[in-house]
Amino acid sequence: MRLLLIEDEAALAEQLRKALSDAGFATDVTGDGIEAQYLGEEEAYDVAVLDLGLPGRAGLEVLRNWRKAGNALPVLILTARDAWHEKVDGFKAGADDYLGKPFHTEELIARLNALIHRAGNQPGGVLTAGGLTLDEDRQEALLPTGTGMELTGTEFRLLRYLMLHPDSLLSKSRLTEHVYEYDQDRDSNVIEVYINRLRRKIGHDAIETRRGQGYVFHPGVFRSQDG
Repeated sequence: MRLLLIEDEAALAEQLRKALSDAGFATDVTGDGIEAQYLGEEEAYDVAVLDLGLPGRAGLEVLRNWRKAGNALPVLILTARDAWHEKVDGFKAGADDYLGKPFHTEELIARLNALIHRAGNQPGGVLTAGGLTLDEDRQEALLPTGTGMELTGTEFRLLRYLMLHPDSLLSKSRLTEHVYEYDQDRDSNVIEVYINRLRRKIGHDAIETRRGQGYVFHPGVFRSQDG
């Protein structure tokens, strides 16, 4: 999944970028409020982590502007301002969650996964589709038989996006937007390579190719295997 990290403290931003990338997020980082608002409007993110004390434009103003424009991007506010009334201001501006500094990175990642599941109309906790389970901590796919399949970073991000959008037609360009970071080489043809790798691990029938259109993930395949 693709994440926008908005944090102007350089050391913390780099620490979080590495931890989030290790946790399976394609992470873009900015420390400027104006650039943050632009990226949130122009790029395809699945979730954002937003600091409030930003140069250029305050975090709450960035958030309000997104919401006024109809941008429903899930946003977790991350800030040292931990007074209850400031949390209320954040939620009124359109925040989906709030985490005060200092914090544990594991809690941040757990909260982000919960936001992403909710945005994908998935229940909280473990991500499942049919009889397929995705272990987001170990980055493994668990088949109905109980067999675990290790995934590379790109395979994990791709499978998670497919599982959050079951039975939906997803174009190569859309998948590319949500799997790779801003400055990576986004060759949509490479997606086909990773789709084929996933098929070898979870089953060929789980991912349908629609020529000239994209791919459809079918969780019903795993329900029949489970039964």
